[in-house]
Amino acid sequence: MILKKISIGVLLISFLSACAQNVALLGPAYTLASTGNVYHAGLTYGTNEIITKATGKSTAQNFKEILASKEEDTEFEKLVKKNIEETRKKLKLSNQ
Repeated sequence: MILKKISIGVLLISFLSACAQNVALLGPAYTLASTGNVYHAGLTYGTNEIITKATGKSTAQNFKEILASKEEDTEFEKLVKKNIEETRKKLKLSNQ
């Protein structure tokens, strides 16, 4: 039984080892499966691709760069970042 699980795991890993770029399809696929809205899933995938091609970075990398602290942050940017951090803390506490 263990040998069967190991061989299935090795087989899956070998098939999925080069599909890191295709993981971007998981978000829209989940949206399509959960809501059934093809237009929303297509829009999500399309905008992610446009952002990646325009900036050379993924959407998550762009958000990470935007939220990184800079010395020249305005008061508004500081307030928004503070609220985001507080919300993240509250969400982490509610998930426990």
